[in-house]
Amino acid sequence: MKKIFTQLAVLAGLGIMLSACHKAEMVNISQPLVSTANGITSDTLKGTVKGTMLAGKTYYFKSDITVNDGDTLMMQSGVHLVAIGDGLTPATSPEIFMHGTFISLGTQAAPNYITVQNAADLHTQATAQNYTNALKGWWGGITCTPATATVTHPSPTGGDAIIKWTHIEFGGGPAGTSDDQSFYTTGSPRYNMYFANITKNLIIEDSWFFGSKDDNIRVSGGKISVMRNTFELCGGVGGEFFNMKSGTVGDLAYNMCIGAATNSLKASDAGTTGTQCNVNMYNNTMVNGGYRQTKTGRGGSIDYEKSAKGSIYNNLIVNCRFGTRITSDADVANIKYNNQYLYGYSPAIVTQFYSTDGVGVKQANDILSTTPQANNPMFYGYDVNQYNFTANPGPISATLQPYAVIAIGTGNFKLQASSPGLGKGKTDFSPLASVKTTGTYGTTITLPGKDIGAYQNDGTGNQH
Repeated sequence: MKKIFTQLAVLAGLGIMLSACHKAEMVNISQPLVSTANGITSDTLKGTVKGTMLAGKTYYFKSDITVNDGDTLMMQSGVHLVAIGDGLTPATSPEIFMHGTFISLGTQAAPNYITVQNAADLHTQATAQNYTNALKGWWGGITCTPATATVTHPSPTGGDAIIKWTHIEFGGGPAGTSDDQSFYTTGSPRYNMYFANITKNLIIEDSWFFGSKDDNIRVSGGKISVMRNTFELCGGVGGEFFNMKSGTVGDLAYNMCIGAATNSLKASDAGTTGTQCNVNMYNNTMVNGGYRQTKTGRGGSIDYEKSAKGSIYNNLIVNCRFGTRITSDADVANIKYNNQYLYGYSPAIVTQFYSTDGVGVKQANDILSTTPQANNPMFYGYDVNQYNFTANPGPISATLQPYAVIAIGTGNFKLQASSPGLGKGKTDFSPLASVKTTGTYGTTITLPGKDIGAYQNDGTGNQH
């Protein structure tokens, strides 16, 4: 399989035009200077685009843009890419059709933003507990798929998506006739990101996602490495933070998830790729998830169903409508799980630590209790009892959920020195590591941690 990374390493040294033509496997890349190849100097993107968005600059697009198969669109650090849309129609909710390779190389000091023109107002409204506009779906999101085959281009390959230290927010505008009707029927909400390329890599690291109307990210095939991200307030009356279908293989670890409409992380082998959905979920923290889902019995934290398999370890699940959910139609024999830490404010939450419509049961190294409010995880700066979960209701309208239960805000989710979760993680297993490349254009996989949850007492794990 060809890969972009060798090509990009050469570009870093030679400064020639970026391309998504992939060449030979490469397992390690040093940290090269990011090339300014084919720099984009206009502040407006439209039609077919490729090249490099230059560090610190702001770019705009108000109609759909397309990156062709074989091309690359890259964002250097500190770039703002602003969608000008109103979320009312497909034509006024611009989308990025990514048939080539997408690279966003934000940094901790200079993160990138893919957002909308009224983002500051939307965040202010959300802070004031007005979520209507935040969950409206202002633009069409990023759709990463191979192009449709043509006579002149019979075998499109698509490309990788590499996203680091990047904010992506407020997607969900209605789909139109230009969208592939197999996954976006006309009028349905689109996602912040959709990725469907079973032969390519989806790398998302140290990034932030906020305010999608439905699913935040959906993957229908691909090698994934999703590490150390923050997911907040996604889904109005349904939708997952990260929804994986047939053909998805890889790892999700050290992600901080708060305020999901349904599950934080969902694995299902629904689809026809021929490659079983196989994902590891470890050392994630999930808080206050699942309460806006309008359908009965849907999850609120981790969900494995429809022949999906993988490993589930070291996750911290706090006040979620449902805890770990493993349905009878999942590949139960090939799902390994233990060392989960679950906390519930009310009796109804405690009874669903392992969802009653699933087959999962308490494991020997789980931290949980049948007593409500037992085993407080002792976050440094977050009161797990500030929102009165007196029952296990659903759905709850977003307007009834205070901002502090659906977003990070000023919260600090690291564990205090006396937390029961310290030192209780399982470390004697390996990530799937389906993404083989490392370095600037590859992944940095954080291995399983000795402490439960996304934040490790030694400072590793989630860096937000």
